[in-house]
Formats: sequence, C-alpha cells, structure tokens
Amino acid sequence: MSQLTLANVTREQVEDFMFLEAEILDEWRLKEWLTLFTMDATYNVPATDVPANASPDGTLFYVADDRFRLEQRVERLLKRTAHAEFPRSKTRHLVSNVRIRGRSDSELDVGAAVLTYRTKMGLTETYIGSYRYRLVVEEGRLLIREKRCILDMDGLKPNGRISIIL
Repeated sequence: MSQLTLANVTREQVEDFMFLEAEILDEWRLKEWLTLFTMDATYNVPATDVPANASPDGTLFYVADDRFRLEQRVERLLKRTAHAEFPRSKTRHLVSNVRIRGRSDSELDVGAAVLTYRTKMGLTETYIGSYRYRLVVEEGRLLIREKRCILDMDGLKPNGRISIIL
C-alpha cells in the first residue's frame, strides 16, 4: 500500500475524512475532533454579512479560533458549566458536494456544502452553508490546517447563537 501524500490524495479519501469529522462532531467526541487539526490550525465562522474570503483581523467573525482557542472552546463545551450546551445539543452534520478545488505542494483546497441540524429542548435549528478547508498530510494522514464555515443565511435569527461546532 502506498504512503498517503498530497499528490495521491483522492476525492474519496477527502470525503471519508470529512464524513469522519461529521460523525465525531455528532457523537460529541470533541477531544478526538481536535486530533484532526494541525498545531497551527484555524477554525473560522465569518459573520453572515461579510465576504466569504474576509479576514478575522479586520472583520467581525462569529468564531475566529487559532489552535489554542479551539482547545479552550472544546474544554468549555465539555464542562457541565457550559450552560448553552449542558445537556448537550443533538446534532447532525450532512456534508455533500465535496470537491478538491486546488492542490499545491503543501496543501489541498477543499470545498463542500453543509447542512447542520441542532436539536435541543424541543427546538430544531438549521444551519446552511459551505465548508472551505485547507488540508495537509502529516505523518501519512490528512489533517485540517484551516476550516472555514460560511453560513448561507441572512443572519443567525431565529437560531440566535452558535454554541455548537459547525
């Protein structure tokens, strides 16, 4: 079996990786989810009224986490004192239309459509959008260097907040 490299990564392998990430999130295995990220990773959710390629340096983002902040977010969500998520929401992440949009010597540019359902206290909320990933291969496995979730919604209402990981 050949060693996984950026040059030989297939769309099917990328899809399997993204489907695994969705499963891990839906099962609330957040510490395991962190292992899918590089040490220099970022996780961003821009506000719904900014361009998809905006930078969190000068624009409002709902979430703009580096690896340290992402670890802190996971720690908070796993505590009983995380009132927004205790008891935790039930989620279902549906990922489709996965495409490798570009490939360089150092990373893959990947896009996908996403639909996330969140159910809590008798209310089901829907988050519609797309993912943009920058994926790398380290030690023979795919990892996320950047994940950006672009919401295709006018705003967060009626949802009102993002207390789950999209």
